Amino acid sequence: MEFELDDDPTRIQNDAVWRWLSTAAYWGRWRTRADVDAQVAGAWRVVGVYRTDTGEQVGFARAVSDGVAFAYLADVYVLDAHRGHGLGKALVRRMIDEGPGSHFRWTLFTGDAHGLYAGFGFVEPDATAMVRPAAPQLR
Repeated sequence: MEFELDDDPTRIQNDAVWRWLSTAAYWGRWRTRADVDAQVAGAWRVVGVYRTDTGEQVGFARAVSDGVAFAYLADVYVLDAHRGHGLGKALVRRMIDEGPGSHFRWTLFTGDAHGLYAGFGFVEPDATAMVRPAAPQLR
């Protein structure tokens, strides 16, 4: 099976993104479909992974950025059935190393993929970083 990565935002299959983020992601399941659609539409950059034979979207990542010096990587996933083929690494590489933000300071949050992101130069925050945790959702 072959795959292609594409950063064309018009190619993103919002139904596929919503299906995975609302059921399989351990983060942000509290978001509504409208929230996710707004996040995808408002992203600075998106990258999708697609099967070349069917066009099915099997992976996704989005970034929020000021477009000059900083970007936040979010909602990175590859469907379970397609993991183990290097697609996650290819997806992150396309987003952070092969795009317009390759010289930016990138940040992200992850609970389980530290090894993947360390391979792209992500490290524990330094003394210049602070994070304000999210307030409880009142939905």
